[in-house]
Amino acid sequence: MTMREAYEAHIARQDREKTSRYGVHYYEQEKNFVEPFHLYGPVWYVGDSWVCVHLIDTGDGLLLIDSGNCGATAMLILSIQKAGFDPADVKWIIHSHGHMDHFGGANFFKRLFGTKLYLGAPDAKMFREKPWLTLVQTTCDDMDRIFEPDVEIRDGDVLTFGNIQIKCVLCPGHTDGVVSLFFEADGEEGVKRFGYYGGFGFNTLEKPYLLEIGDPEFKMRKVYLASLAKVRGEKVEIMLGNHTENNKTLEKRQRQLEHPDAPNPFVDPECWGKYLDGKRDALLEFMAKPENN
Repeated sequence: MTMREAYEAHIARQDREKTSRYGVHYYEQEKNFVEPFHLYGPVWYVGDSWVCVHLIDTGDGLLLIDSGNCGATAMLILSIQKAGFDPADVKWIIHSHGHMDHFGGANFFKRLFGTKLYLGAPDAKMFREKPWLTLVQTTCDDMDRIFEPDVEIRDGDVLTFGNIQIKCVLCPGHTDGVVSLFFEADGEEGVKRFGYYGGFGFNTLEKPYLLEIGDPEFKMRKVYLASLAKVRGEKVEIMLGNHTENNKTLEKRQRQLEHPDAPNPFVDPECWGKYLDGKRDALLEFMAKPENN
C-alpha cells in the first residue's frame, strides 16, 4: 500500500466511525467542553457535557472520580487548571467502572504525575481476562489503551483520602465492577452526604451483548435491579452524576449561573431516590419488551 492509499484508507475509516454508535462521541470533543465550576464544599465539576468528572480537594492532594472520555484528556487538564488547581496534585483517581469513556486520562496521570489508580475488583479482572469488554476498540484511536489499577476496590471498602472518607459499594449491572461511592463533606450549607452511582447504562443489558458474553438467560438484568435496590436506602443529599443526564448536571449549573443567590440546586435530598426508582422502572419496562428477550 502506498502512502497515499494508506492515508485515504485512514480517512475512509474515520468517516465511517464518525457516524457509528460510539464514534460520534470521539470526534470534535472540544464541542463538549464545559467551564469547570464549584459544586459544593471541596467538590468541583471538571468533566464535559457528556461524561462527568469530579474533583475533590481532600486537604492532602486532589482526588478525581473518573478520568474522562478517551481523547478528552487535554480538556480535563485545562478544566483542572481553570478551576484553580494543579493537575500534578491529583494523587488518586477512583474509576467508576471499566469502560473507555470513563478512564481516558488514567494512563496519562499515572505516567506523568504518579497518580494512584483505583478500580472495582471485578472490572480489574475484566481488564486482565476479557479486555475487549472495556470497548476501548470503539474509541477510533489505535493508541488508546486500558490501564493497570494500583488498587482493586472490593464491596464495603472504606477508603481515606486526606480529610475525605469514602464508603465503596459494588453495584454490578452495567459492568461487573461498577462502584458506587458515599462520603460526607462540609460546605456552604454545612456537612452534606454525597452519593455517586458508578454506571447506569442499559447498553450492556441488550440481548446481543448478553448473548455474546455468555448470558443467554439475561441474568445480569436481575443483578442490575438488585444493585439499585442495594443502595436505594442510602442517605444522599447531593447526587453526583456518572453522565450529566443522571442528575441533570448542566441544567443545575445553568440555574446556579442564573440565580447565584438562590439555594444550591445540587443540594437535593430527593434526587437520588427518584433517579434510582426511575432506572428501576425503565429497566423493568425494557425487560418486558418482546424484542429484548
